[in-house]
Amino acid sequence: MKICAFGEVLAARTLVVAGLMGFFGAGCEPAQPGVQNGSAKPGSEASGNSAGVFDLVTASGVQMVYVPGGVFPMGSDRGNPDEAPVHKVEVSAFLMDKFEVTHELFTKAQLPNPSHWQDNPAKPVERVRWRDARMYCNERSLAEGLKPVYDEKTPGLDPDFSANGYRLPSEAEWEYACRAGTSGDYDFGAQSKLKLHSWFDENSEARTHPVGQKRPNAWGIHDLYGNVSEWCEDVYSEGYYAGSETKNPRGPANPGKDVKRSLRGGSWKSSADMCRVSFRQGQRTGDTDACFYTDYCGFRCVRSVSEEELKTLRPAAGQ
Repeated sequence: MKICAFGEVLAARTLVVAGLMGFFGAGCEPAQPGVQNGSAKPGSEASGNSAGVFDLVTASGVQMVYVPGGVFPMGSDRGNPDEAPVHKVEVSAFLMDKFEVTHELFTKAQLPNPSHWQDNPAKPVERVRWRDARMYCNERSLAEGLKPVYDEKTPGLDPDFSANGYRLPSEAEWEYACRAGTSGDYDFGAQSKLKLHSWFDENSEARTHPVGQKRPNAWGIHDLYGNVSEWCEDVYSEGYYAGSETKNPRGPANPGKDVKRSLRGGSWKSSADMCRVSFRQGQRTGDTDACFYTDYCGFRCVRSVSEEELKTLRPAAGQ
């Protein structure tokens, strides 16, 4: 079974961490129990939350960012109809991958790589079906001794959001992390700076690029504005914001057929307008499509974290 294979690959933790640290770069250490969280980078704290944002490395050697919970204005009244109305949303604290999931990480999970561009293991995986992204989340959870979120015994991989394993972000979590405490179209200000933060249609040369080459957002998360668009957990509905829940919204109910899931963030083929923090699009999952050629669909993982667990997570070196 794939899960067993992934466990075998990651059983020798020191070897895996060393390999992943070599891939992402030096200067990070694996999480160790009993170490208190460190200070946030100047100016990176969420409004009204003193915990602060910081980097950490998971037990399997993946770099993540601790995102403290908070309240923010979700959506835009200046964009497309599905971005309105602007509404206040509260999200709980979570961890988010610092980088999009790469070929390197995806294949370590013993999952077949569906990507169009496989010339560099540091590029983000793409052409990923929604189901396969969730399978990756489960296998990474098992590798770290966490409870998987998705029930593989059910046809739709039903989620258990009380589990502490990895999952896809909700749209609210994704936008909250991307905004990084701001309320404009981009957390860095003017659209003229987009080329510094994103691979999109004006500079990508019609292909993906290794993760982390562009500037991160204010909370240290890379490639949110471009490279590949990212799957979210939510069912996509154009009018959902009019009746959205205010705390940890997870999107509308599954209609059961012709389901589209939300994609967030720009990609290598997106216009500058499509890279805006509030831009939304719906995409069929490809789960039953033998020819899923959407080579701009990627993802990153998140997981929920409690205050008690936070005390055991160690910031990356230098923070």
